[in-house]
Amino acid sequence: MASSKKWSGRVTRESNALDLDRGVFTLDDPKSIARSLKRSAELSRRRKADPYRSAMSMLTFYLNRAGKNLPATQKRKLERAKDELRALYGRKPAAKSRAR
Repeated sequence: MASSKKWSGRVTRESNALDLDRGVFTLDDPKSIARSLKRSAELSRRRKADPYRSAMSMLTFYLNRAGKNLPATQKRKLERAKDELRALYGRKPAAKSRAR
């Protein structure tokens, strides 16, 4: 498997900050993804930042590293998972950019 040879895949699998549930980024429901990331961040004793920042950082990292290889439907789910994560932590929704 090609992704197992890439450093970004290794970071996702073996993060020193969070112990992620297996397949968390492939779940179908954005709420489930957000809840899993929140649980991982809150249970971790190795993270350097607060749980919200750690969870959001891992999600953003995955989105950025997956890049062009990520199907549009999965990318939308992960972007919605960001909104769900913000809601779980009582944060304001992100400002939506306006396409012109």
